[in-house]
Amino acid sequence: MKLMSISALSALLMLTGCQSSTAPSSEVVQPKASAKAIEAHMAFLGDDSLEGRDTGSRGHQIASNYIATQLAALGLEPAGEQGYFQSVPMRKALLVQNSAKMSLTVDGNTTHFDYPKQFFTGPSTLHAKVDVTAPLVFVGYGLVSKEFNLDDYANLDVKGKIVVMLSGRPKSLPSEEAAHIQSLKAENAAERGAVGVITLHTPSEEKVRPYANSLMYLTSPRMRWLHKDGKAEGEFESLTGSAYLHPDAAKLLFAGASRSLDDIFADLAAEKVPSGFELKGTVNLKRDSTMEDISSPNVVALLPGSDPLLKDEYVVVTAHSDHIGFSNDVRSKDKINNGLMDNAAGVSIMLETARLFAQQAQRPKRSLLFVAVTGEEKGLLGADYFAHYPTRPIDKLVANVNIDMPVLLYPFADIVAFGANHSSLGATVDTAAAAVGITQSPDPMPEQAIFTRSDHYTLVQKGVPSVFLMTGFTSKDPKQKGGEVWGKFFAKHYHKPTDDKAGLTADFGVIRYDAGATFADINFGITTEVANNPQRPVWLKDSFFGKIFGKDYNRQK
Repeated sequence: MKLMSISALSALLMLTGCQSSTAPSSEVVQPKASAKAIEAHMAFLGDDSLEGRDTGSRGHQIASNYIATQLAALGLEPAGEQGYFQSVPMRKALLVQNSAKMSLTVDGNTTHFDYPKQFFTGPSTLHAKVDVTAPLVFVGYGLVSKEFNLDDYANLDVKGKIVVMLSGRPKSLPSEEAAHIQSLKAENAAERGAVGVITLHTPSEEKVRPYANSLMYLTSPRMRWLHKDGKAEGEFESLTGSAYLHPDAAKLLFAGASRSLDDIFADLAAEKVPSGFELKGTVNLKRDSTMEDISSPNVVALLPGSDPLLKDEYVVVTAHSDHIGFSNDVRSKDKINNGLMDNAAGVSIMLETARLFAQQAQRPKRSLLFVAVTGEEKGLLGADYFAHYPTRPIDKLVANVNIDMPVLLYPFADIVAFGANHSSLGATVDTAAAAVGITQSPDPMPEQAIFTRSDHYTLVQKGVPSVFLMTGFTSKDPKQKGGEVWGKFFAKHYHKPTDDKAGLTADFGVIRYDAGATFADINFGITTEVANNPQRPVWLKDSFFGKIFGKDYNRQK
């Protein structure tokens, strides 16, 4: 491994100096976050020597070691399963590229589809070889929800068949709720006995995510975490075949059916939800996969609470420590995806929040769990493992505050807390932000359903009220438009090698570590209020997520 850069070493020296300074013993001083400390953590975690912190890599292990030793130096107690670590067992699968085959047979005539121009598929973490042939049933969007009176499988028999479904969901559904319902598509098919799923790319999806863009990820691995019995979470034994189909090729599946695919797309354009029906012929799907079992650590540290009763309840502060490793973009000379904003910045703010609590004269009443989770970029793997196998009782986890990709490139004047509209934590965020002169803004991108797309959501599904904090789109600098800066970062640097100090300073001029300190102060304020309030946070009465996931003890009456 290459030597640490001079800038990273300098930053670490600054961190050491920052942490050693204390107020006179006769004074009780409310701690404030240090921009220098955040800069130091970011310099280490975003350094080239960590090679992009890919899940399961040596670079990510080094990052985890660093996080654990920083928390230990602050005096926090180990709260993992092996000291500060919770090892997350995973299975990594790769598709054997020449093995992907798809064909349609109708009345004895067989049509072969071109991979990847007409269809693509991913690897399996269950089956090394897949060869399945079955009849087809169109199931609309493939959605089921009692809350929204949806059942796209009504009056359809899909047992032993391959279901054909539209990508996406109806526009009429609220975005966050729809994202949850949409995540259950494979489960819906498996529960009804289907043996495969073919997903159709739609014209509306093409406008947002062109089919061609997906081809950049053909060689990407599929990863799933493993239960104690070795079963891969999120996989279904009966669903062996899968394919994602270009709309031009998909029209062949509807030949001779009661309705054409053009009719179906016309329904979508008119915002109608098409009903399902049987299709003619059978489809054969083949693919081979190679598999490897690996592990990658979560880091879990505890600050015990001071109250005799409340110390057995926990506020969880999370940030993901992994990124995406090396770039496969042949156009780029720099191959390391450093992930400085995503999410070295979030982990650094979490570490600085931990320092604020560790150096406080009076510990909070409830205990605090600081958790750096792995595998977020591979599907929230580490967070989901922690939610299924928490190192403290799940019913004692009263709230989760999650930090993911704060864009520290402008002096933000507002903060967004995804999920604030679902629980009493929204009011807590308001108070903590106002204390440092920051306002809370509503979700500026509701159509993206971001509340369901970061690590906190795995604890939401276990009933834990949660918020996911992000820098807002308003800047204190009248010469800057925060939303434009955020959008420029996302368009030009997100998941690219230029999400590093050199790339970001070249484009934006400066990294605002002082904004990171403000973010940490807000995070500290939220966590302090939750930790000291006699009442645990509750889901709001009208929250969809509170209704389906909330428990009696944390649901508003």
